[in-house]
Amino acid sequence: MDYKVQTGFLFARPSFTAGAASTLDLWGQFAAYNRSETSAEADANAIFADWAVVGQDISDAMDGIQASERDAA
Repeated sequence: MDYKVQTGFLFARPSFTAGAASTLDLWGQFAAYNRSETSAEADANAIFADWAVVGQDISDAMDGIQASERDAA
C-alpha cells in the first residue's frame, strides 16, 4: 500500500513559525493538541488509530509475502 496510516492523535503538529515562537512560550499557550469532548471519545479515537496501524502492518506483511512468493516462482 502506498498510503501509510499514522497515529499522531495526541501530539501537536506546529508549523516552523509556531515551533520557533514556542521557545518564548513559558506558559504553554501556543501548543494546540487534538482535543475531544470526553475522555471516552479521546480513548475511542486513539484505539481506532492504533488498530488502523496494526491493520496497515498486517497488510504490509501480506504484500511482502506475496511479493516474495512471486519472486520465487
